[in-house]
Amino acid sequence: MRPKKPTPVRDAKRIALKSYSMWANYLGIAALIAPEVIYYLWQIDTNPRFWWVLGLGLILFGIVGRLIHQNITNSPLGATVGAILIAMAQVPPAGGTGVSAAHSGAMPPYSQDTFLEVAVPHIAKWEGLRTEAYLDTLAAPPVWTVCYGETKGVKQGDSYTVAECNAMLAHEVVEYQEGWHAYLTPETLHARLTPERDTAYTSLAYNVGIAGAGKSTATRRLNAGKVAGGCEALTWWNRAGQRVVRGLVRRRADEYALCMEGLA
Repeated sequence: MRPKKPTPVRDAKRIALKSYSMWANYLGIAALIAPEVIYYLWQIDTNPRFWWVLGLGLILFGIVGRLIHQNITNSPLGATVGAILIAMAQVPPAGGTGVSAAHSGAMPPYSQDTFLEVAVPHIAKWEGLRTEAYLDTLAAPPVWTVCYGETKGVKQGDSYTVAECNAMLAHEVVEYQEGWHAYLTPETLHARLTPERDTAYTSLAYNVGIAGAGKSTATRRLNAGKVAGGCEALTWWNRAGQRVVRGLVRRRADEYALCMEGLA
């Protein structure tokens, strides 16, 4: 007995272009490849778990949409897909536990002064010191800048001593450290940091932004207990635009060395 020929879908083009369930699948697939595209185009390392959950959720939404359209949501398959979507809604954000160190009361096993003794000279070395206010024409719009890149309240003619610049930098570094710590699990903050490793990651945050460092592969690996792998991922942030910059390569290498101190 010959198998029946498959029946063509009527109005296939209209369904492909206008069906919300199809568009959910298109967007789901786009979300799954988005982190690779973003990194390829702009060298921005985003959180792949976020994209994975979003993409899978959209695809499952498309499946449920098709089940609803065909009136089989009461079937075992429809119930199963619904249960999966509910479970996905409970997935905590990246970081391993869903509870950030900032809200857990966890503290690193060293004082802030100990951290600053390492962090301030390290970051100062890479940021460059200007004790007289200058107009940073690379900023948009240009802004008066002084010391290690400070712009808050700076005006033409301002002048600071080296000690004042160091104090200003220390204040900024603590803000970046605390911002980055909000992305850490309590276990990471309590057991996986040293003043040197904290400095390496805070230096990255100071250079690329708190969110960039906090959502990076380097931080995710650290939270997962892959300390050496996290240190290695720090070195990936060596581009400006589409090209590798020698100064950033050297800075990342310095951060890597700090990060690896104490590891076999």
